[in-house]
Amino acid sequence: MPSPPRHPRSPKFAARTDWDLRLNRWAAAAADARGTAGGFDLTITNPTAAGLEYPRERILAALAAPAALAYEPTPRGALAAREAVAAYYADRGAPVRPERLLLTASTSEAYSHLFRLLANPGERVHVPCPSYPLLDHLAAINDLELAPYPLWHAGGWHVDAAELERTINPRSRLLVVIHPNNPTGSYLTAEDWAALLDVAARHRMAILADEVFFDYAWDPSLRPLDLALAAAPNGPPVFLLNGLSKISALPQMKLGWLAALGGDDAWRQAALARLEVIADAYLSLSAPVQAAAAELLALRRELQPQILARLRANVAVLDSRLAGQRWVSRLSAAGGWMAVLRLPGWQGGEAWAEALLRQGVLAHPGEFYGFSGAPCLVVGLLTPPAAFTAGLDRLLEYVAQAAPPG
Repeated sequence: MPSPPRHPRSPKFAARTDWDLRLNRWAAAAADARGTAGGFDLTITNPTAAGLEYPRERILAALAAPAALAYEPTPRGALAAREAVAAYYADRGAPVRPERLLLTASTSEAYSHLFRLLANPGERVHVPCPSYPLLDHLAAINDLELAPYPLWHAGGWHVDAAELERTINPRSRLLVVIHPNNPTGSYLTAEDWAALLDVAARHRMAILADEVFFDYAWDPSLRPLDLALAAAPNGPPVFLLNGLSKISALPQMKLGWLAALGGDDAWRQAALARLEVIADAYLSLSAPVQAAAAELLALRRELQPQILARLRANVAVLDSRLAGQRWVSRLSAAGGWMAVLRLPGWQGGEAWAEALLRQGVLAHPGEFYGFSGAPCLVVGLLTPPAAFTAGLDRLLEYVAQAAPPG
């Protein structure tokens, strides 16, 4: 990367910020294409831009609570807010007590707090691949080395525990799991969870379990493994991460949390005490959102059914359209807000994504999430159904036209 221009007397930038900020060809083309008339954006993941019906008056009334005017800094978060989060877990049948919770401004902040707690600069955090690229930046900002471990797809997604084991070294400190994974939409199986607990225990690692899409299983009969119940009291420490962003489709409210489960009780208490000091240094959590937490979490009962109906409808359309052609298939998934499409291999995912931009269809290339091998595209299932169907039809039509004869 070329060095940025600077005045001879200007200070140097920290090496951790030496990112290549230039847009690649696909990103530059996508920036030009967004908002173009006649185009279809199949990358929508922002629920506030997805045409959902929000109970505006209830949201605004919750934020106007008199408690929002008082400033009472409590590093772990206000007790009433933590009790509201504990009630969410109780609805899942998982007893997570308020004293095991620490509130943050976002799940990303929870990641950073745990990175600071558990790893020194240069130590290693293990993350699944494919997964969302935000983890790369969070690790780099916290001066940690990222070590991907593969998920493999064979009739379903599975953790490659043997390959994970090969990537572990004396600097390994943390093991990240995402349940369900973004973008593969795969929940951990009981067998994979047992293997991860075993790896973490033998190597004295903590597990960070990101569950932001947990409530969005496409099949109403599916009961995903609940890690809050599956964290063994005598096993390795497990930290669950979640927040309002996905649970109540309120990313702008900036309320996340971590729940400390599993492991030795004395160690867990020491961890929470240290996390309290870290959180106290940031003073980042908003009093109005904490005062409104119970009401904002209750809104999930209105918003989640809308989102689940949207996801299921778009998946049904997707599977119906794919059944009538030969070139594109959907990789198996069970939940989340994304779907992964496998395309013909005569060009890579980025090339497919660039070509589709010229057809007015915006979809993420699989390389953005770390896919390798057969080309993939990732599409967002929050897209309003009419636009999703029209964009998908245009995508499939273009692929069929691009196919070689025979």
